[in-house]
Amino acid sequence: MNIKVIRNGFIAAGLMNIVAVLILSRFFTNEVIPETDPVVMSNFGLLMILVWGCAYLSVATSYSRVKWLVATFVIEKLIYVIAWVKWILNNNVSEVYDKDLFAGVFFSVYGINDFIFFLFFLIVFIELLKNKD
Repeated sequence: MNIKVIRNGFIAAGLMNIVAVLILSRFFTNEVIPETDPVVMSNFGLLMILVWGCAYLSVATSYSRVKWLVATFVIEKLIYVIAWVKWILNNNVSEVYDKDLFAGVFFSVYGINDFIFFLFFLIVFIELLKNKD
């Protein structure tokens, strides 16, 4: 992957976290998301997703100097993927859609999004490990 693709990947990860949470939570006024998963997706949890998004944006141009922070992003995304898979296996997303379209979309896609960025961060981290700089 070239530098521009990686930079844009970090920007995309940040914007996905920030914009998707703000829109789908209706700026934290959507009560269905936190009531559907009060442990992971409470309003505090949603706010922390925004903070992670800011962290991704903050290293978009300096990621090569923070290899172990990129590794932290890999772990963080993996944790969210595992939480989502566990949620999907134990809940019915169509019931969430019945309550609120935005919440249904949120629970349908957040794990897929996190898996894609887990792979992205993992590839970047592996590339950084290969560079002996």
